[in-house]
Amino acid sequence: MPAPVAHPVPLSGELRPLLQLAGPVIAAEVGWTMMWLVDTIIVGRLGAEAIGAVSIGGTIFFGVTIFGFGMLLGLDYVVASAVGADRMEDAHHALVDGVLLATSLGVVLTLVLHGVIALLPLTSIQPAVLAGGIPYLRATSWSMVPLLLFTALRRYLQALGTVRPIMVAVLTANVVNAVACWMFVFGNLGAPALGVAGSGVATAFARFYMLAVLVAYLWWRERRHPTGLRQVSFAPVWGRLRTLVGYGLPAAGHLTAEMGVITVVTMIAARFDPVSLAAHQIALNLASFTFMVPLGLSSAAAVRVGYAVGRGDAAGAARAGWTALGLGLAFMTTTALAFLLLPEPLLRLFTTDPRVLATGVGLLFVAAIFQLFDGAQVVLTGALRGTGDTRTPMVANLIGYWVLGLPISLALCFGLGMEVRGLWIGLCVGLVAVGTTLLAVWTRKVGYGAPRPAA
Repeated sequence: MPAPVAHPVPLSGELRPLLQLAGPVIAAEVGWTMMWLVDTIIVGRLGAEAIGAVSIGGTIFFGVTIFGFGMLLGLDYVVASAVGADRMEDAHHALVDGVLLATSLGVVLTLVLHGVIALLPLTSIQPAVLAGGIPYLRATSWSMVPLLLFTALRRYLQALGTVRPIMVAVLTANVVNAVACWMFVFGNLGAPALGVAGSGVATAFARFYMLAVLVAYLWWRERRHPTGLRQVSFAPVWGRLRTLVGYGLPAAGHLTAEMGVITVVTMIAARFDPVSLAAHQIALNLASFTFMVPLGLSSAAAVRVGYAVGRGDAAGAARAGWTALGLGLAFMTTTALAFLLLPEPLLRLFTTDPRVLATGVGLLFVAAIFQLFDGAQVVLTGALRGTGDTRTPMVANLIGYWVLGLPISLALCFGLGMEVRGLWIGLCVGLVAVGTTLLAVWTRKVGYGAPRPAA
């Protein structure tokens, strides 16, 4: 590892290209979260139980799907480093590998999700919540394969620096989702009134739509500006697939550990009254919404760092990571202040139930505390991924959430009787530990100098 240089690398030259890449990615991430927010707002008119049903259904879906998302994150490094080294044929092969991997994972994870659905009646989740949550999950389960295929295409295009089509696909899908949700939840325009399940139908339809948009864009792009993508064979090459899996598996472990804790906490929250679960879901939606900006910066950092690593520009790789981190921390400082100063107006976007509002204010106070650490850990995860290091974030998350955060959550929730707020305080401790650890690792890896690609 190179020794750190004695003076800071200037960051101003990285700001413009990073923002050009991150802007549309952030818009896409925000649009992605808006779907869940819209679902929650629309079904919220059906009562706290309906909000809880979407919470349980959505959390379990992503608790299973997140493994597939993580496995495809290896495309960031493989494609970006190939583009940085001017090896476009390798980038095309990586897309093919990603499509094959996404299809296989989609089928397997759909079966896993249906197995989980079959076991839900055996849990201690409130029956009124399960009555809507299970039909919601069944409806959304059929979108697993198209969602993972969309993710593979998205990561390929992001690594090429082509992000506007992704933004357009996600933002327009929000319109599709909102209209379909309005139709199928309440039975408008002649559609059947399916209640909470109708929200799941709308979400599944929107995910098929997103995939169709990216497929259409790639077809149009190759006809207008051929790059050789259509000539690439779809026959699997196991050596390449093993390489992609090698980068993706630790990332999948990292994301599964993170989402797994949220899933466990949500299911514990569902043991309490529907009001507590509704407050948990609304606060989680708000925290997830703010998280999308540093998540977009994380994706941009992975690409920019990957480009620099591919062309052998060590200082550029360090500069990209530090610039993304600075932007992420600046944004999360603003959202922390919003959660502290305006908790009730934010909560009233979803509900006017005074019991939900009272519980939600306390949860947003905890969320305000962990904003900076949450932003730091996700941006640095992307920067490290750009160097090919997906193992360090996995280890940090496993220890931070499962060894430290979750036991504290359980002790505060049940031991001290703090219930849902105790769960959130434990998650906060875990996030502080993960964010601090990854900052120390990144600083040691680059100083003000440069990272080395992972072996």
